[in-house]
Amino acid sequence: MKRLFLFILFILLLYSAKPYWEGPASRYVNLSFLEPVDEKIDTLLTSESIHTAIRFVTDATDKAILFLTSQLSSEEEAIPAEEKPKLAKPVHTQLSIHNIELGSTEEQVVAELGEPKNHSLNEYGTVWYTYHDHYHNFVMLSFDENGTVNALYTNDDLISSTSGIRYGSSKAEVRKTFGEPITEIRKGLNIYLLQENEGFDVFQSRDAYTYVFYDLHQQDKVTAVQLIARSLEEKRNGIYAAGDAALRSGFERQLFDLTNAARVRHGLSALQWEGKVAETARSHSIDMADHDYFSHENLQGKSPFDRMKDDGITFRSAGENLAYGQSSSIFAHEGLMNSEGHRENILLDTYSHLGIGVAFNEKSQPYYTENFLLK
Repeated sequence: MKRLFLFILFILLLYSAKPYWEGPASRYVNLSFLEPVDEKIDTLLTSESIHTAIRFVTDATDKAILFLTSQLSSEEEAIPAEEKPKLAKPVHTQLSIHNIELGSTEEQVVAELGEPKNHSLNEYGTVWYTYHDHYHNFVMLSFDENGTVNALYTNDDLISSTSGIRYGSSKAEVRKTFGEPITEIRKGLNIYLLQENEGFDVFQSRDAYTYVFYDLHQQDKVTAVQLIARSLEEKRNGIYAAGDAALRSGFERQLFDLTNAARVRHGLSALQWEGKVAETARSHSIDMADHDYFSHENLQGKSPFDRMKDDGITFRSAGENLAYGQSSSIFAHEGLMNSEGHRENILLDTYSHLGIGVAFNEKSQPYYTENFLLK
């Protein structure tokens, strides 16, 4: 009797799901033979025993859904919600990030931000310490030899100023506040001209260089800020730092974090690091740097997808971003975000993994390759 009851339940469930499988199945099989079965089931549905069975299935389904919903709710409650810090106006400088200013002490940083998630070498020869909460409230900063902050960056809504400039302010507001941006930077005996169409402004004050990045896809609104102590900026003799393994690793790590911070900022999930595809990305960067070309297709005519398959990488979908010549991971990332096709890759919600590879040519100019995957 129990087996018969279970069999009837199975038939009922299969029949109730018919609208979902009937269409696709009919393309391959003639289902006209089921018409007599439909009539029999319709007759059965009038019996009291079947109504009892249906009520049983409905009650059991409701209980199962209630249980799963409660479990999912518990999981969601376990994930820390984003909490925005209360931002105060800076005391000693024009701009601050997450209540940290240039010149803040290491003790002040720990009190405000806690311990860093990771650290990596940057183009100034110092270390970027990275702070975030599941990529919310994203900040990078570095310290000088005295333990005071000499560089700050964020692409999150953590900017405070004495003049009201913040994340989302317009370029016109920024220029009205800080004046006209500088058009050149002197490095040693060389002068480097800044192009106006690169999506950022640079302002020079007595103590600092302020880099303000704009989102060209959002009416030139402020999307990121980098503050560099004047002593640190002017210590660099050139635009490009000497490319070595430590800087390569630093740029790769930073670009990964910057990408995830941008995704989370736009309401998407963070990507997972994929080491194997990072090797493929790095090999392509090395090939471009060594053979002086810049293209998704290599000199053998192979696409990014060909290269991944050659390396035994399986994926359901994939994409590639390339950048060349930007002096840092930050400039590379901000440039990619202002390029429509590259931005689409960064903000595509279906990707699950990311691998990044960087290489330098003989002039220390970096090549950046990002390979995105849905595994």
